[in-house]
Amino acid sequence: MNVTIGRSQHWQLADLPSYNQPMPTLDLYPRLAAAPLREALADSPVVLIHGPRQCGKTTLARMVCDPLGYRYITFDDDVARAAAQADPAGFVDELPEHTVLDEVQRVPALFMAIKRAVDRDRTPGRFVLTGSTNVLLLPAVADSLAGRMEIVRLHPLAQVEIARAEPAFFNALFDGGFRTRQRPRLGRALAGKVAAGGYPAALARPAGPRRSRWYRDYVRAIVERDVRDLARIQQLDALPRLMELAATQTAHLINVSELAAPFQVSRQTVRDYVTLLARVFLIEELPPWHSNRLSRLVKTPKLHMGDTGVAATLLGLDAASLWDDRAIFGQMLETFVLQELRRQSTGYDGLLAFHHFRDKDGVEVDIVIERGPRAIAGVEVKAAATVTEADFRGLRKLRQASGKAFRAGVVLYDGEISASFGDGLYAAPIGSLWEEP
Repeated sequence: MNVTIGRSQHWQLADLPSYNQPMPTLDLYPRLAAAPLREALADSPVVLIHGPRQCGKTTLARMVCDPLGYRYITFDDDVARAAAQADPAGFVDELPEHTVLDEVQRVPALFMAIKRAVDRDRTPGRFVLTGSTNVLLLPAVADSLAGRMEIVRLHPLAQVEIARAEPAFFNALFDGGFRTRQRPRLGRALAGKVAAGGYPAALARPAGPRRSRWYRDYVRAIVERDVRDLARIQQLDALPRLMELAATQTAHLINVSELAAPFQVSRQTVRDYVTLLARVFLIEELPPWHSNRLSRLVKTPKLHMGDTGVAATLLGLDAASLWDDRAIFGQMLETFVLQELRRQSTGYDGLLAFHHFRDKDGVEVDIVIERGPRAIAGVEVKAAATVTEADFRGLRKLRQASGKAFRAGVVLYDGEISASFGDGLYAAPIGSLWEEP
């Protein structure tokens, strides 16, 4: 295929840099998203793997697709991107039958060209796309690929993937309960897991300054490239500071006024910045759970960092200093548990939705999980080594509000014993998330 850029330059597709090169040899973690990806390739003409940069999208795509003979093109490369922008339809028409298009959000004009190609030939697994911003919010995707594309969400590494263990937590939560058993307390090792985060390239570095340096460079690269690509920001240098403030508020109800206070911009501008940071997966908003049974529920979402390794670095905390600061450790531990649950949900055979629960009296449940329309479970997170009856107050309120849909409630804590507290309520060590519950 000749690719024309401008009027005078011609390129062979096979000569594009990074095209069909051997996959680097890495210590590959098993990814929970691999099975959903293979299933999607069997019946969907377009499959999108989306998630933050450096979470392993390209590695997953090539791990699954290279043995099947897929070709690989990345739009992080200037030549490939320019060729696709110059003639999107021609570029797509000349692609091999099965192709991986990496960082496709950088060429939005391709989506309509892919739509036309798929409408002519709906061969399953024809295109695998990866994207490091939430491309589902781009109008071009909503308008062109609806009904033609299956989405596989990829997160940074889950603890079950790092441990190369079989995920079983959701089965225990919704179906089987937690067996009474004892396991060693994690203690300071738990702070180490929280501070490490889940990005493969960061975990490949030793804990300490080298890993922190990776996370700082990562945030800077996202802000300077992906955020700039998404919107024209007048005060781009304000975003790292905003990220630091967001890290101090992780696991808190969103307070835009507090986030806006240090900046000479409006609350609405800061709200827009928060939305942009969510689109590149650096932060997320956990929506509130609602019930017709209760009228006095708080309807404000919670703010959570997308990864606790990023958050710890932004706050200048290593495992030891995080362990010593019990207030911020409690917040970060809640975010750590939420992100572990989200990451494990990728491989769970069931549709899960995540919320938080809080009423106007301050009774709350950190994480509410809905499995379809008729099954609800709650997870409360404690950094302490003991659990008391008072720790179940929010879960009992959730059980009352959800009625027959309530399946179980568990307090995850930094202790040793898994035990039943009656009526579907349990206490379990946090290690139950990635070890046998």
